Amino acid sequence: MSRSLSWLKPAVFAGALVPLAALLLRAFERRLGANPIAEALNRLGLVALIFLVLALAVTPLKTLLGWTWPARLRRMLGLFAFFYASLHFLTYAGLDQLVNVRAILEDIAKRPFILVGFSAWLLLIPLAVTSTKGMLQKLGFKRWKALHRTVYLIAALGALHFYWRVKKDTREPLAYAGVIGLLLLVRLAGTFKARSARRALATPSR
Repeated sequence: MSRSLSWLKPAVFAGALVPLAALLLRAFERRLGANPIAEALNRLGLVALIFLVLALAVTPLKTLLGWTWPARLRRMLGLFAFFYASLHFLTYAGLDQLVNVRAILEDIAKRPFILVGFSAWLLLIPLAVTSTKGMLQKLGFKRWKALHRTVYLIAALGALHFYWRVKKDTREPLAYAGVIGLLLLVRLAGTFKARSARRALATPSR
């Protein structure tokens, strides 16, 4: 990383911890409202979705604006998405369900929005585990890339989980779903353009 941007990763890392620090402070001061567990769940889940969207935006930003520096943050953003999604699930399992495995499994089976959210979290695990350069080399680039493309499915599941959870005012989850859809379209357009360029180069001129 160039010296001019050497501050970027530490700054983003520190900034990424601000939502957690703010939540803990509000919890300590008992300012999470009448249902603090539900409030904590909502905040942690939303932050996880935001980091997922930020990670997804890296390639579209390069395609649309030519920005390459966000690529330096993709791994960190993805891992923070997993971190907050894990805190979201652990808050549900530990504080809401008191680690009652049977109750958790019944909840997952009965309530579609929990099933969708749980599925998204499970799918994030292999992405987090394989996020290192060593795992990329071990899997091979093609298999690693195919695995990490599931992040779009995970983001869609996260947006659906959010949509089903809020029930009444669905404008915010729909906005996130729209952004995810646009990012996917830009990514697909960029992939199609790159493939067309490669075909053009491979076709011998007459």
